Amino acid sequence: MRTGQRWGAGIAALVLTAGCAIVPPAANTTPRRAETVRVQPAPAPTPTPAPAAVQRVAQTPQRTGFTYQGAMEQGGAVIGTAPSDTRSLTFDGKEIPVADDGRFLIAFDRDHGPSATLVATLGDGTTVRDTLNVAPRQWKISRLNSLPRLSQPTKEFLALRKPELEQIHAARAMRTGADGWREHFIWPVEGRVSSVFGSQRIYKGGEKGAYHSGVDVAVPTGTPLRAPADGVVILAADHPFTLEGNLLMLDHGMGLNSAFLHLSKIDVKVGDHVRKGQVIAETGATGRATGPHVHWSLKWRDARIDPELMTGPMP
Repeated sequence: MRTGQRWGAGIAALVLTAGCAIVPPAANTTPRRAETVRVQPAPAPTPTPAPAAVQRVAQTPQRTGFTYQGAMEQGGAVIGTAPSDTRSLTFDGKEIPVADDGRFLIAFDRDHGPSATLVATLGDGTTVRDTLNVAPRQWKISRLNSLPRLSQPTKEFLALRKPELEQIHAARAMRTGADGWREHFIWPVEGRVSSVFGSQRIYKGGEKGAYHSGVDVAVPTGTPLRAPADGVVILAADHPFTLEGNLLMLDHGMGLNSAFLHLSKIDVKVGDHVRKGQVIAETGATGRATGPHVHWSLKWRDARIDPELMTGPMP
Protein backbone atom coordinates (compact mmCIF):
# COMPACT_ATOMS: atom_id res chain seq x y z
CA MET A 1 0.00 0.00 0.00
CA ARG A 2 1.26 3.54 -0.50
CA THR A 3 1.27 6.71 1.44
CA GLY A 4 -0.89 9.68 0.52
CA GLN A 5 -0.28 12.56 -1.78
CA ARG A 6 0.51 15.11 0.89
CA TRP A 7 4.14 14.22 1.36
CA GLY A 8 4.68 17.77 0.18
CA ALA A 9 3.35 19.92 -2.63
CA GLY A 10 6.56 19.51 -4.58
CA ILE A 11 6.07 15.76 -5.13
CA ALA A 12 2.39 15.71 -6.12
CA ALA A 13 3.32 14.44 -9.56
CA LEU A 14 5.20 11.49 -8.13
CA VAL A 15 2.40 9.70 -6.29
CA LEU A 16 1.15 6.32 -7.41
CA THR A 17 -0.73 6.20 -10.68
CA ALA A 18 -1.16 2.45 -10.96
CA GLY A 19 -3.70 2.61 -8.17
CA CYS A 20 -2.34 0.88 -5.07
CA ALA A 21 -4.38 1.98 -2.09
CA ILE A 22 -5.02 5.65 -2.70
CA VAL A 23 -5.34 8.31 -5.37
CA PRO A 24 -4.40 11.98 -4.97
CA PRO A 25 -6.84 14.82 -5.65
CA ALA A 26 -7.15 15.66 -9.33
CA ALA A 27 -4.38 17.75 -10.85
CA ASN A 28 -3.79 19.25 -14.27
CA THR A 29 -1.47 17.04 -16.23
CA THR A 30 -0.22 17.08 -19.80
CA PRO A 31 -1.30 13.92 -21.64
CA ARG A 32 1.39 11.86 -23.23
CA ARG A 33 1.35 10.99 -26.87
CA ALA A 34 -0.35 7.64 -27.40
CA GLU A 35 1.88 4.78 -28.47
CA THR A 36 0.96 1.62 -30.31
CA VAL A 37 1.89 -1.90 -29.29
CA ARG A 38 2.21 -4.22 -32.25
CA VAL A 39 0.75 -7.58 -31.35
CA GLN A 40 -0.49 -10.60 -33.21
CA PRO A 41 -4.20 -10.29 -34.04
CA ALA A 42 -6.52 -12.42 -31.94
CA PRO A 43 -9.90 -13.86 -32.89
CA ALA A 44 -12.79 -11.50 -32.19
CA PRO A 45 -14.30 -12.22 -28.77
CA THR A 46 -17.93 -13.11 -28.30
CA PRO A 47 -19.52 -10.42 -26.11
CA THR A 48 -20.94 -11.77 -22.87
CA PRO A 49 -24.00 -9.92 -21.59
CA ALA A 50 -23.74 -8.50 -18.08
CA PRO A 51 -26.01 -10.00 -15.45
CA ALA A 52 -29.13 -8.12 -14.46
CA ALA A 53 -27.54 -6.87 -11.23
CA VAL A 54 -24.91 -4.94 -13.20
CA GLN A 55 -27.23 -3.54 -15.87
CA ARG A 56 -28.17 -0.48 -13.86
CA VAL A 57 -29.54 1.80 -16.60
CA ALA A 58 -32.30 1.46 -19.14
CA GLN A 59 -32.27 2.72 -22.69
CA THR A 60 -32.82 6.43 -23.20
CA PRO A 61 -35.77 7.67 -25.24
CA GLN A 62 -35.52 6.84 -28.91
CA ARG A 63 -35.50 10.53 -29.86
CA THR A 64 -31.80 10.76 -28.93
CA GLY A 65 -30.70 7.67 -30.84
CA PHE A 66 -28.39 6.70 -27.94
CA THR A 67 -28.77 3.50 -25.91
CA TYR A 68 -26.80 2.53 -22.80
CA GLN A 69 -25.98 -0.47 -20.66
CA GLY A 70 -23.99 -0.29 -17.44
CA ALA A 71 -23.64 1.64 -14.18
CA MET A 72 -24.62 5.27 -14.64
CA GLU A 73 -23.12 6.31 -11.32
CA GLN A 74 -19.90 7.54 -9.75
CA GLY A 75 -17.20 4.93 -10.34
CA GLY A 76 -19.28 3.20 -13.01
CA ALA A 77 -18.74 2.36 -16.67
CA VAL A 78 -21.28 2.27 -19.48
CA ILE A 79 -21.26 0.72 -22.95
CA GLY A 80 -23.36 2.79 -25.32
CA THR A 81 -24.55 2.72 -28.90
CA ALA A 82 -24.34 5.97 -30.84
CA PRO A 83 -27.01 7.24 -33.25
CA SER A 84 -26.72 5.85 -36.76
CA ASP A 85 -24.35 7.70 -39.10
CA THR A 86 -22.34 9.13 -36.18
CA ARG A 87 -19.08 10.50 -37.51
CA SER A 88 -17.64 11.78 -34.22
CA LEU A 89 -18.58 11.65 -30.55
CA THR A 90 -17.60 13.73 -27.53
CA PHE A 91 -18.04 12.98 -23.82
CA ASP A 92 -17.90 16.00 -21.52
CA GLY A 93 -16.26 17.90 -24.37
CA LYS A 94 -13.54 15.34 -25.16
CA GLU A 95 -13.63 13.18 -28.27
CA ILE A 96 -13.98 9.42 -27.72
CA PRO A 97 -13.74 6.60 -30.27
CA VAL A 98 -16.74 4.78 -31.70
CA ALA A 99 -16.37 1.17 -32.91
CA ASP A 100 -17.49 0.11 -36.37
CA ASP A 101 -20.72 -1.28 -34.92
CA GLY A 102 -21.54 2.07 -33.28
CA ARG A 103 -20.64 1.03 -29.75
CA PHE A 104 -18.51 3.10 -27.38
CA LEU A 105 -17.31 3.12 -23.78
CA ILE A 106 -17.62 5.88 -21.18
CA ALA A 107 -16.93 5.89 -17.43
CA PHE A 108 -17.43 8.19 -14.46
CA ASP A 109 -14.68 8.94 -11.97
CA ARG A 110 -15.30 8.38 -8.26
CA ASP A 111 -15.88 12.14 -7.85
CA HIS A 112 -17.72 12.83 -11.12
CA GLY A 113 -20.40 15.48 -10.92
CA PRO A 114 -24.17 14.89 -11.20
CA SER A 115 -24.36 15.09 -14.99
CA ALA A 116 -22.38 14.33 -18.15
CA THR A 117 -22.93 15.25 -21.78
CA LEU A 118 -22.60 13.24 -24.98
CA VAL A 119 -22.66 14.96 -28.37
CA ALA A 120 -22.73 12.98 -31.61
CA THR A 121 -21.97 14.70 -34.92
CA LEU A 122 -23.75 12.97 -37.79
CA GLY A 123 -22.73 12.59 -41.40
CA ASP A 124 -24.83 15.59 -42.51
CA GLY A 125 -23.22 17.84 -39.91
CA THR A 126 -26.14 17.89 -37.48
CA THR A 127 -25.56 17.07 -33.82
CA VAL A 128 -27.44 14.93 -31.32
CA ARG A 129 -26.96 15.76 -27.64
CA ASP A 130 -27.82 13.68 -24.57
CA THR A 131 -27.40 14.78 -20.95
CA LEU A 132 -26.76 11.88 -18.58
CA ASN A 133 -27.68 11.82 -14.91
CA VAL A 134 -24.80 10.41 -12.86
CA ALA A 135 -25.98 8.95 -9.55
CA PRO A 136 -23.94 9.86 -6.43
CA ARG A 137 -22.63 7.20 -4.05
CA GLN A 138 -21.84 6.99 -0.36
CA TRP A 139 -18.19 6.17 0.37
CA LYS A 140 -16.62 4.45 3.34
CA ILE A 141 -14.94 7.20 5.38
CA SER A 142 -12.58 6.47 8.31
CA ARG A 143 -11.86 9.32 10.74
CA LEU A 144 -8.42 9.08 12.38
CA ASN A 145 -8.63 12.18 14.53
CA SER A 146 -5.48 11.46 16.53
CA LEU A 147 -3.29 10.38 13.61
CA PRO A 148 -1.31 12.96 11.60
CA ARG A 149 -0.46 12.45 7.99
CA LEU A 150 2.72 10.61 7.08
CA SER A 151 6.03 12.40 6.75
CA GLN A 152 7.70 13.46 3.54
CA PRO A 153 9.52 10.71 1.61
CA THR A 154 13.28 10.57 1.28
CA LYS A 155 15.28 11.67 -1.73
CA GLU A 156 16.31 8.06 -2.23
CA PHE A 157 12.68 6.98 -2.50
CA LEU A 158 11.86 9.74 -4.99
CA ALA A 159 14.84 8.78 -7.15
CA LEU A 160 13.49 5.22 -7.37
CA ARG A 161 9.90 6.31 -7.83
CA LYS A 162 10.31 8.59 -10.83
CA PRO A 163 11.26 5.93 -13.43
CA GLU A 164 8.55 3.62 -12.08
CA LEU A 165 5.89 6.26 -12.67
CA GLU A 166 7.29 6.91 -16.13
CA GLN A 167 6.79 3.23 -16.99
CA ILE A 168 3.22 3.31 -15.69
CA HIS A 169 2.36 6.46 -17.64
CA ALA A 170 3.93 5.04 -20.82
CA ALA A 171 1.97 1.79 -20.45
CA ARG A 172 -1.33 3.63 -20.09
CA ALA A 173 -0.58 5.62 -23.24
CA MET A 174 -0.43 2.43 -25.34
CA ARG A 175 -3.25 1.54 -27.72
CA THR A 176 -3.47 -2.15 -28.62
CA GLY A 177 -6.88 -2.58 -30.25
CA ALA A 178 -7.97 -4.99 -27.51
CA ASP A 179 -11.69 -5.77 -27.38
CA GLY A 180 -12.17 -6.89 -23.79
CA TRP A 181 -14.08 -3.69 -22.94
CA ARG A 182 -17.14 -5.27 -24.57
CA GLU A 183 -17.23 -8.18 -22.13
CA HIS A 184 -18.74 -8.74 -18.71
CA PHE A 185 -15.74 -8.81 -16.38
CA ILE A 186 -15.02 -11.58 -13.85
CA TRP A 187 -13.16 -11.38 -10.54
CA PRO A 188 -9.46 -12.18 -11.11
CA VAL A 189 -9.44 -14.04 -7.76
CA GLU A 190 -12.15 -15.01 -5.31
CA GLY A 191 -11.73 -14.23 -1.63
CA ARG A 192 -12.42 -11.72 1.10
CA VAL A 193 -12.62 -8.10 -0.07
CA SER A 194 -10.40 -6.40 2.49
CA SER A 195 -10.62 -2.85 1.13
CA VAL A 196 -13.27 -1.38 -1.15
CA PHE A 197 -13.08 1.15 -3.96
CA GLY A 198 -13.51 4.78 -3.00
CA SER A 199 -12.81 4.45 0.73
CA GLN A 200 -11.02 7.40 2.29
CA ARG A 201 -9.34 8.50 5.53
CA ILE A 202 -9.65 11.84 7.31
CA TYR A 203 -6.66 12.62 9.53
CA LYS A 204 -5.98 14.85 12.49
CA GLY A 205 -7.18 18.36 11.87
CA GLY A 206 -9.76 17.24 9.33
CA GLU A 207 -7.24 16.83 6.53
CA LYS A 208 -8.53 14.41 3.89
CA GLY A 209 -6.41 11.60 2.58
CA ALA A 210 -6.68 10.40 -0.99
CA TYR A 211 -9.20 7.68 -1.80
CA HIS A 212 -8.61 3.97 -2.40
CA SER A 213 -8.39 3.50 -6.14
CA GLY A 214 -9.35 -0.16 -6.48
CA VAL A 215 -10.36 -3.24 -4.54
CA ASP A 216 -8.12 -5.38 -2.34
CA VAL A 217 -8.82 -9.11 -2.16
CA ALA A 218 -7.08 -11.02 0.64
CA VAL A 219 -5.86 -14.37 -0.67
CA PRO A 220 -2.81 -16.56 0.12
CA THR A 221 0.47 -15.97 -1.70
CA GLY A 222 0.60 -18.05 -4.87
CA THR A 223 -3.12 -17.90 -5.63
CA PRO A 224 -3.60 -17.99 -9.44
CA LEU A 225 -4.63 -14.61 -10.85
CA ARG A 226 -6.90 -14.74 -13.91
CA ALA A 227 -7.55 -12.12 -16.56
CA PRO A 228 -10.89 -10.43 -15.79
CA ALA A 229 -11.49 -9.87 -19.52
CA ASP A 230 -9.63 -10.17 -22.81
CA GLY A 231 -6.67 -7.84 -23.09
CA VAL A 232 -3.09 -7.19 -24.09
CA VAL A 233 -0.23 -6.96 -21.60
CA ILE A 234 1.11 -3.39 -21.50
CA LEU A 235 3.37 -3.67 -18.44
CA ALA A 236 4.95 -6.65 -16.70
CA ALA A 237 7.46 -5.35 -14.18
CA ASP A 238 10.84 -7.08 -14.34
CA HIS A 239 11.50 -6.16 -10.69
CA PRO A 240 9.34 -5.16 -7.71
CA PHE A 241 8.30 -1.50 -7.75
CA THR A 242 8.67 0.45 -4.50
CA LEU A 243 4.92 0.58 -3.77
CA GLU A 244 3.20 -1.81 -6.17
CA GLY A 245 5.72 -4.63 -5.90
CA ASN A 246 5.45 -6.90 -8.93
CA LEU A 247 3.06 -4.97 -11.16
CA LEU A 248 1.07 -6.29 -14.13
CA MET A 249 -1.13 -4.14 -16.40
CA LEU A 250 -3.58 -5.11 -19.16
CA ASP A 251 -5.15 -2.96 -21.85
CA HIS A 252 -8.79 -3.90 -22.49
CA GLY A 253 -9.25 -1.39 -25.31
CA MET A 254 -11.10 1.92 -25.71
CA GLY A 255 -8.90 3.48 -23.00
CA LEU A 256 -9.78 0.90 -20.31
CA ASN A 257 -6.97 -0.85 -18.43
CA SER A 258 -6.41 -3.05 -15.37
CA ALA A 259 -3.52 -2.96 -12.90
CA PHE A 260 -2.69 -5.82 -10.50
CA LEU A 261 -0.33 -5.09 -7.59
CA HIS A 262 1.77 -7.01 -5.03
CA LEU A 263 2.13 -10.14 -7.19
CA SER A 264 4.57 -12.93 -6.33
CA LYS A 265 4.94 -14.07 -9.95
CA ILE A 266 4.04 -12.80 -13.44
CA ASP A 267 3.43 -15.42 -16.15
CA VAL A 268 3.02 -13.17 -19.22
CA LYS A 269 5.05 -10.56 -21.06
CA VAL A 270 4.37 -7.23 -22.75
CA GLY A 271 2.51 -7.70 -26.03
CA ASP A 272 0.84 -10.99 -25.08
CA HIS A 273 -2.85 -11.39 -25.86
CA VAL A 274 -4.68 -12.88 -22.90
CA ARG A 275 -8.18 -14.31 -22.70
CA LYS A 276 -10.75 -13.85 -19.98
CA GLY A 277 -10.15 -16.47 -17.29
CA GLN A 278 -6.56 -17.19 -18.38
CA VAL A 279 -4.03 -17.48 -15.53
CA ILE A 280 -1.63 -14.54 -15.90
CA ALA A 281 0.12 -14.29 -12.51
CA GLU A 282 0.18 -15.37 -8.87
CA THR A 283 -0.77 -13.20 -5.92
CA GLY A 284 1.64 -12.18 -3.18
CA ALA A 285 2.71 -9.44 -0.78
CA THR A 286 5.48 -7.63 -2.68
CA GLY A 287 5.89 -3.87 -2.50
CA ARG A 288 4.14 -1.93 0.24
CA ALA A 289 1.69 -4.51 1.53
CA THR A 290 0.76 -5.55 5.06
CA GLY A 291 -0.12 -9.09 4.02
CA PRO A 292 -0.81 -11.29 0.99
CA HIS A 293 -3.52 -9.84 -1.25
CA VAL A 294 -4.06 -8.45 -4.72
CA HIS A 295 -4.96 -4.85 -5.39
CA TRP A 296 -6.96 -4.58 -8.64
CA SER A 297 -7.65 -1.18 -10.13
CA LEU A 298 -9.48 -0.22 -13.30
CA LYS A 299 -9.00 3.05 -15.13
CA TRP A 300 -10.72 4.52 -18.18
CA ARG A 301 -8.68 7.42 -19.48
CA ASP A 302 -8.37 9.66 -16.40
CA ALA A 303 -11.34 8.13 -14.57
CA ARG A 304 -10.84 5.62 -11.76
CA ILE A 305 -13.73 3.16 -11.77
CA ASP A 306 -15.04 0.54 -9.36
CA PRO A 307 -14.18 -3.03 -10.42
CA GLU A 308 -17.20 -4.39 -8.55
CA LEU A 309 -19.52 -2.47 -10.86
CA MET A 310 -17.94 -4.36 -13.76
CA THR A 311 -18.14 -7.80 -12.15
CA GLY A 312 -21.04 -7.78 -9.74
CA PRO A 313 -20.58 -8.84 -6.08
CA MET A 314 -17.85 -11.26 -5.07
CA PRO A 315 -19.18 -14.85 -5.54
